[in-house]
Amino acid sequence: KMIAGVKRERDVDEDEEEEVRVKVGRSHGVEDRRSRHCPYLDTINRSVLDFDFEKLCSISLSHINVYACLICGKYFQGRGQKSHAYIHSVQFAHHVFLNLHTLKFYCLPDNYEIIDSSLEDITNQNTFKQYLGNKYSFESTMSPHVSLSLSLSLSLSQALSNVPPLRNYFLEEENYRRIRRPPGDIMFLLVQRFGELMRKLWNPRNFKAHVSPHEMLQAVVLCSKKTFQITKQGDAVDFLSWFLNALHGALGGTKKKSSILTKVFQGSMRIFSKKLPHPDLPPEEKEALLLKDEYQEEMSESTFLYLTLDLPTAPLYKDEKEQLIIPQVPLFNILAKFNGNNEKEYKTYKENFLKRFQLTKLPPYLIFCIKRFTKNNFFVEKNPTIVNFPITNVDLREYLTEEAQVTEKITTYDLVANIVHDGKPTEGSYRIHVLHHGTGKWYELQDLQVIDILPQMITIIQKKSPMKNELPC
Repeated sequence: KMIAGVKRERDVDEDEEEEVRVKVGRSHGVEDRRSRHCPYLDTINRSVLDFDFEKLCSISLSHINVYACLICGKYFQGRGQKSHAYIHSVQFAHHVFLNLHTLKFYCLPDNYEIIDSSLEDITNQNTFKQYLGNKYSFESTMSPHVSLSLSLSLSLSQALSNVPPLRNYFLEEENYRRIRRPPGDIMFLLVQRFGELMRKLWNPRNFKAHVSPHEMLQAVVLCSKKTFQITKQGDAVDFLSWFLNALHGALGGTKKKSSILTKVFQGSMRIFSKKLPHPDLPPEEKEALLLKDEYQEEMSESTFLYLTLDLPTAPLYKDEKEQLIIPQVPLFNILAKFNGNNEKEYKTYKENFLKRFQLTKLPPYLIFCIKRFTKNNFFVEKNPTIVNFPITNVDLREYLTEEAQVTEKITTYDLVANIVHDGKPTEGSYRIHVLHHGTGKWYELQDLQVIDILPQMITIIQKKSPMKNELPC
């Protein structure tokens, strides 16, 4: 049994050894004359190619040494004479294969490497360095019509892909390739899949107008231990918090050690908290408790990756036409939560607190999360209140402490992306508005549909919006 096991291992490694011999030969100037004159390149069917699925052999279900058939799009293991890829090439006369690990092309069953520049659009091997030097020239090369099927997690991914410093970090895999993680840790898979998705979305040589997000979704399910699933709609605030913190931790970030996530999104605030006596107590007892140190206001410092904004309670009564009134509120009304004066009561299982907040540091990019869903023991409700706001020059100076107003020179934000939820609280779908910096135009993406949209139509915030902090023009 031991000998048989060793033999099978040798069979699996045969192709890898052969690749090494080819590399060594080429380094000495030896190259198969057929490599640059393969007669089967015109049989490649790009319309069936999708490299976003898990890299598994369709027969053995192995991850090892997997090749993609560029004629039918299926995955097969190996390319030796007894391999699934070899047998497939003979049986169906499909001759061009791509090694999904080395990204080299081979002709089977002749078994020689194919070298041809016309295949570069398939491997999508861009380092992006030539584009990242000038962000506007880079973004002007990109078509805005690259979309994906928008679940909650993918809506957030697409919104984050429009934040230039975060996007640029993940476009270059060298930025995070050498980060060390503990043995058996699976969280770094989220980083790898998110980086792959960024490179697919922003690849200027894409030959498809859409991106399949299957591997990213699988990573979310696995790394969240099925807290967030493909088939179920999770809570938007919960997912946002988990995703940002999971990426931060997987990149080696801690409370004291920064990552690209904290450099881009982290701000800080002061929290003033005061414990309240139980409401059922007699007035005399309440007054006595309020004199104790335990019930005095305390101040603490805290960081944040996004700001949660609370909506006013939705009306319960209908108007004259027997329809519920949908109220509207300016953004600055709900931002008053952070002016340092407004107090709000927060209830826990045992105790109640009065809290007020004031910002002490603004991040380069700010995420607003408008809390639209509330849960009770029976169902989930969605607040339909419309939030109106300008898409440029949103000034947050008045929400900073006096000291921060002196040190923070730039306090205005421009919108770069907006996520909208449509439908019932437990169902519905998501769409996203993104600004294409190359053209200055706004686009709405929903599933595989992309349409132009006027900026005036985006002044209604529905969910989460990353905003950009920059000097006013």
